[in-house]
Amino acid sequence: MPTFDIISEVNLHELSNAIDQTNREIATRFDFKNADAQVEYTADKLQLKAETEFQIEQIVDILYKKLTKRGVDISSLESEQIEVQNRRASLAMKVKQGIETEIAKKIIKHIKDSKLKVQASIQSDQVRVTGKKRDDLQQVISLLRDINIGLPLQFTNFRD
Repeated sequence: MPTFDIISEVNLHELSNAIDQTNREIATRFDFKNADAQVEYTADKLQLKAETEFQIEQIVDILYKKLTKRGVDISSLESEQIEVQNRRASLAMKVKQGIETEIAKKIIKHIKDSKLKVQASIQSDQVRVTGKKRDDLQQVISLLRDINIGLPLQFTNFRD
C-alpha cells in the first residue's frame, strides 16, 4: 500500500550557515560600526542582539535574506516581541521543528474534506498518509501545497 510522510523540518546546517553569513555582514556594514550586534543560535532558539530596535529590524531583514538564499523557509521562525533595556535591544526567535498536534489535526481534517480515498494518521511530530492508489497520494500532496498552514511542509518517505 503506497504511503508518504508529511514533516516540517529545518535544515540546521543551512540555518547555521545563514547565521554565520548574517554575523559576517553585520561586522562589515557601516551602519553597524562600533555596535555590539550579533545573532546567536542555541537549542532551537535564535537570539538577535543590538543597541537599538532599528538595528534589530535591520538584522532581521539581513537574516531573512540569507535564509532565503540558503533555501530555509522563514515561516519556520516564530518571532517574539523586541525587548529594549538599558541601551540594549534583543529579539528571540523560535525555530519550529516538527508538526504540532493541533496543526496535524488541521492537516488531517483538510485531507478528509477533500473526499480522497486515503487515510491520514498522526505519528509523533509527523503525519502519515496511506492510500490504495499512488495518484490519490499525489493529489493529497498537491492539495497540501496549495493551502497555507503556517509551516513549511515536506513530503518524504514516498513508498509504493
